Amino acid sequence: MSAEVITIGDELLRGEIVDSNKALLSELLLRADLPVRFHVSVLDDPQDMADAFRRAAQRSAVVLVSGGLGPTRDDITLPALARCFGLSLQLHEPSLRAIRAFFRERGRPMAPSNEKQALLPEGATALPNPLGTAPGCMLRAGGAVFFCLPGVPRELAHMAEQQVLPRLPAPGGARGVLRSELLRTFGIGESSLEDELADLARGEGLSLGFRTSFPDNFLRPCARGASEAEAGERLAGLCRDIEARLGPLLYGRGDETMQVVVGRLLAAGGFTLALAESCTGGLLAERVSGVPGASAWFRGGAVAYANDAKRALLGVPDAVLRDCGAVSEPVALALALGARARFGADYGLATTGIGGPGGGAEGKPVGTVWVGFAGPQGARAARFHFAFDRQRHRVLTTQVALDWLRRELQGVPAPAPQLLKTFPPERVTPGTG
Repeated sequence: MSAEVITIGDELLRGEIVDSNKALLSELLLRADLPVRFHVSVLDDPQDMADAFRRAAQRSAVVLVSGGLGPTRDDITLPALARCFGLSLQLHEPSLRAIRAFFRERGRPMAPSNEKQALLPEGATALPNPLGTAPGCMLRAGGAVFFCLPGVPRELAHMAEQQVLPRLPAPGGARGVLRSELLRTFGIGESSLEDELADLARGEGLSLGFRTSFPDNFLRPCARGASEAEAGERLAGLCRDIEARLGPLLYGRGDETMQVVVGRLLAAGGFTLALAESCTGGLLAERVSGVPGASAWFRGGAVAYANDAKRALLGVPDAVLRDCGAVSEPVALALALGARARFGADYGLATTGIGGPGGGAEGKPVGTVWVGFAGPQGARAARFHFAFDRQRHRVLTTQVALDWLRRELQGVPAPAPQLLKTFPPERVTPGTG
């Protein structure tokens, strides 16, 4: 039994948006142990769509379709699907009532064009959409089961989880049960991961996949067993082997981003955090403040881009800025110590660097960054060089800073991930706590 994902929309083929819906739906199908054999993107063209539907029904048992359920003239997924299999469109009164209630509850008038969203193919089962106006549907046609969902990622994710996953057929018995896990690593390249784990997941029913999602690399260990318990036990053993091999390079599982892991460690220890940002421009604060419950451990931060802001907000001495420059070890240390003192936090993190494309100088090329750290045991700073564009430079800098704090809280060496170039020596300045 195999599955297929079809995403619909001219904007996908023109490259106007990144098609994240394919990844989301494939992840869902993996959890259901339905291997995805085909990804297809189709224009808002009825003939192209009908061709894609017919091909999918011939080669796949389950077909997940995203997009084309809206109220506008180019939203023709359901008419095209119905016509492809010789079905009529029928008004689904409960869906129409739900659409009207959606607008009424928000105090907005409903346009007549929204009524077309309640027209479903004959024999289809409506899938409620509590986050939008477009209901989805499930239709058995041509020997396959089609699930049609809206293209809006937030609506798609909710409906896939709540409406599609419980309706997916169970896989065949001879193959057993598949279980998988997502492991997040930082500080090691994809090829190095392969070398480190070369002898793992080589047994029957075991597999290991690799995926890069800058600045991380993800692992997908999978295990199959005769029962759910056996598959789970084999997966747990494989994950233990990977963790033992990688150590602190493996930082999280599933949805655990670096900031989520750091927040959990801070909360568990009763610690607080303050930030001082120059080159990252508030990105570090955005990441940590986005973690639910961050108010328990995040004290605040200062974006001190200009030198006078560094002096006024965080107490960086004039002489240090004048003699060493803003992108230097003494300034990174002063920023971290200043954030810790100003906000009364247990830990302070600081970033200062040259993100480019201009601004480099002899001894401080574009890509240079200093990360400062201050905690109860003292303060220190490390210099890195990230030869990336400006945005990835900022993202990587925040990840390094968070990883440094994570390692400190876990009591493992920091920062110097294998993937990154550092500049010795690293000096230590007495702390204030």
